[in-house]
Amino acid sequence: MVKLIEIMLEERIITKDVISALVKSRPPKKISFANLIKEKMVDLQTVEIFLAKKIRQGVISLAHLEKIEGINISPIIEEVASTLNIDFIDLDEVEIDMRLFSQVPYKQLLKYNIIPIDENDLNVQIVFDDPLDMAAQDAIQRLFPKKPIRISIARSKQIEKHLQRLEINESIKGLVQDIRKDLNQESAGENDDESPAVLKLIDIILKSSIFAGASDIHVEATEKSCVVRERIDGMLRQSFTFDKDIFNPLASRMKLLSNLDIAEKRKPQDGRFSATINQKEFDFRVSTLPTIQGESIVMRILDKSKAMIKLEEAGMSKQCYDKFSEAIKVPYGIVLVTGPTGSGKTTTLYGAVNAIKDVKDKIITVEDPVEYQMAGLQQVNVKESVGLGFADALKSILRQDPDKIMIGEIRNQETLRIAIQAALTGHLVLSTLHTNDAISSISRILDMGIEEYLVSGALVAIQAQRLVRKICTNCKTETILDSVLLKDIEQYLPENPIFYKGSGCKECGHTGYSGREMISEVLTISEELARMIAKIASKEDLTNQALKEGFVTMFEDGVNKALDGKSTIEEIYRVARL
Repeated sequence: MVKLIEIMLEERIITKDVISALVKSRPPKKISFANLIKEKMVDLQTVEIFLAKKIRQGVISLAHLEKIEGINISPIIEEVASTLNIDFIDLDEVEIDMRLFSQVPYKQLLKYNIIPIDENDLNVQIVFDDPLDMAAQDAIQRLFPKKPIRISIARSKQIEKHLQRLEINESIKGLVQDIRKDLNQESAGENDDESPAVLKLIDIILKSSIFAGASDIHVEATEKSCVVRERIDGMLRQSFTFDKDIFNPLASRMKLLSNLDIAEKRKPQDGRFSATINQKEFDFRVSTLPTIQGESIVMRILDKSKAMIKLEEAGMSKQCYDKFSEAIKVPYGIVLVTGPTGSGKTTTLYGAVNAIKDVKDKIITVEDPVEYQMAGLQQVNVKESVGLGFADALKSILRQDPDKIMIGEIRNQETLRIAIQAALTGHLVLSTLHTNDAISSISRILDMGIEEYLVSGALVAIQAQRLVRKICTNCKTETILDSVLLKDIEQYLPENPIFYKGSGCKECGHTGYSGREMISEVLTISEELARMIAKIASKEDLTNQALKEGFVTMFEDGVNKALDGKSTIEEIYRVARL
């Protein structure tokens, strides 16, 4: 960085006065490209042209760009690729040919930081992080004597990330070969679903995913291969890539474990199985879906210990926690938790039930399905196939003399109407709803056909929530925010705000994030808001009144989490709206 700034001074792109102005500012600002652009001492286009030129001249490599803060380096790499007349490849968007990958010794791939991605009748496409490294090109060309190599470039960090992921495949090559042997031993009376090697491979996939903290495992058939991906902290990450012929034995064995029909590949199926991993019991909910390439199999990992989370440990800010805790202590009424699929609503509901359960109260839950079994509760599993829907279960529950009721999800008007009637007749009802924010839930309930006077009388509070990724504490470092982003959120910021990011390390899989944190908003229905709901006030009027009463939006809560160093502004923008 310092070397590049010195070159800019020598080439008179910037002057010494500019550097002095940065240093003398109060507080002093770091000498960086981001600050030079932010203070309008140099424009972004000039910086991009300068950096692209220095790469072509061999002064810096593409790997050096990754260390520059506050600049999107993809346009610079694209400019270099265009000048050199080669392709710029986003490795997250292409499918790597595993047969081709296995032809190059893994040590060579690591040494030159390259990945072979495709082969056709004319050439072999290789992705480099340094397109000017002639020694690397000569060494790789010798491995493909019959065809010329076609050079492409990609971000250095992307290549490193994919090589680390593909390293796992190197370690289980022997297992894959054993599966192929088992497949070829039909004459000995062995079927692909009985292969012991397949069981070992499934065990490795499960252990790897649980160790990485995944919530779901996706096993997918693609055109060229069989891909295994894990959802970690809400984001999918590719963990294994096998040749296409491994998919069928893998899928068949997973279906057998889940008591599904292995011969049925034209219809979706659902099942579940349990396994003990590292002396801990896990449930796996399995779903299969036919696709044009074969099937997609998704396993939801249910860790029973996560149900026991305490509400105070769910990640709410103090203000939201205080409001929500007060709401669930009322003797009757309805408290809603809203958000999209995968936003942690069920976990919050379990935390709320944990906080209020008492031996003096009868608590009944209705879920589809019951994900976690809890002591002291009567839990009902919804089964639409036998005529036991949410509404049917609720009608029966009210005859069971409950004090508190938890409904896994309100899906239709009938369920909502019974829940509101239960709330108005002396029961505390906790449930979830799919809406974008707390105030939108009121409009959604009215749109479902519930009379406004019933809504105003029953609603106690609504919490809307999302899950954002937490910055990895192992590689957490200060960062400079883009000037456009700063301007957008300046109303929420104190003077001289400091923001953080994760630079990426082995602990977080080089993502910069580890774990998830909740951002939320809690709308307590005051008497004034209840009157406004009864009069069918607009969303804008309800929002203005809520803000007057101290309502903090989810986006503002997220900005506060970023200022506390728990997450990043980019992550807040990803899941919440300004």
